[in-house]
Amino acid sequence: MTSHIREQAKLITAQLLSGAGIASGYAVGGLLAEEITGQTSMAGFAQMSVILGAGLIAYPLAVLAGRSGRRTALTLGFGVGTLGAVVVLIGVGLQFLPLFMLGMMMCGSSTASGLQARYAAVDLADPAAAGRAMSLVVWATTVGSVLGPSFTAPGAHLGQTLGMNGLAGPYLISMVAFALATLAASTLTKTVTSGAPTGTSTDTEAAAVRQPMKLGEALRFALARPVPLFAMVTIIAGQMMMTNVMVMTPVHMDHQEFSLGAIGIVVSIHIAGMYALSPVFGWMADRWGSGIVIAGGAGIFTLTIVLGVIDAIAPESSMVLLSTALSLLGIGWSMFLIGGSSLLTASVPAHAKVPLQGASDSAMNLGGALMAALAGSVLGAGGFLWINLMATFVLLIAVGFSIRAIPLMSWPGRRPLAEAADRSSAAPTQPGQVAPDQAGGEE
Repeated sequence: MTSHIREQAKLITAQLLSGAGIASGYAVGGLLAEEITGQTSMAGFAQMSVILGAGLIAYPLAVLAGRSGRRTALTLGFGVGTLGAVVVLIGVGLQFLPLFMLGMMMCGSSTASGLQARYAAVDLADPAAAGRAMSLVVWATTVGSVLGPSFTAPGAHLGQTLGMNGLAGPYLISMVAFALATLAASTLTKTVTSGAPTGTSTDTEAAAVRQPMKLGEALRFALARPVPLFAMVTIIAGQMMMTNVMVMTPVHMDHQEFSLGAIGIVVSIHIAGMYALSPVFGWMADRWGSGIVIAGGAGIFTLTIVLGVIDAIAPESSMVLLSTALSLLGIGWSMFLIGGSSLLTASVPAHAKVPLQGASDSAMNLGGALMAALAGSVLGAGGFLWINLMATFVLLIAVGFSIRAIPLMSWPGRRPLAEAADRSSAAPTQPGQVAPDQAGGEE
């Protein structure tokens, strides 16, 4: 077994365990917040806290990865998530909302670490197979994430057996899973570094990796170029749409008198959609280009919203309809995440990758946190229909940003307009991708 395969296996193991820990408590977080406060509007704030925590720590973890390597950053990230699960249990036991929310924010560190792991896989991969390497790590979350919600009912029983609040029981499972993910990440080779060029690299490239752009400089670089900007917007919009609908679905189902077991099944189906097909989307990105994957994701999100609206206006919610809609929601998220991440990695130079990867992960989680914070009030005011209308608004924004980027990207059978210029130093590009100096804008 080569060293790259061993390191990839360690990343996959950590991601699998982290996925199980996140999913174990996902279905009950909103219910716990609602129970502690007695207010439905607070349900969204529980998941908002997780996503906010992920957003706040994502960029510092990226900076740490650039300075000290992926092993240090991922080990710390999963370790903070482990402590977060402990704090959640204490907060629920004391029925003290601020402590509970703090623990949920700390759990978000595991989410941020799982997202960073996909870029660690790219650091190890050949550039021509970057999409597949990334998607395999994302796919690894499938097993843990699908099994995680199935632990909801047994976890509740375990909690009751130990004299705890039954809904807090799944966080015992989260605590153990995050601890094991921390252990797996700690075994990574220290030389797995952030933004390291794969294949043969020049001294100039190596120096660029050692001296990454400052955050402000990197953001100005992306804002001046339609393709990297569109890639970042795609990642952020996918997270916002997914979060908006997903965090309120368990609450919506609870109000429709679905059982906790039924809620767990729908969450499992949704998470399977998020991760199970990711290798296919990674292969598509490498073969046909990131643009095809993103375009397919936009179509899937549109269908998801239509199904959500149908369920919202129906006299009675349908388990089949909700399961289908939530599965498609996960698939759309996966296509936006992999397509957007592949496009971002391919359209910026090495010295801009680390800050923009960290910034996009922070922004996607902060955007998701905003949607989760608003979702409870929106559900209370306009029901599940308004939740889906919020997702529609975000999708339209992403489509708007695509208008300037599409002509600069290559597509199957068509070269990008940017390639018409005489740029003898431009690097070869994959379909749907552009060389960093062809992404639009000026250096």
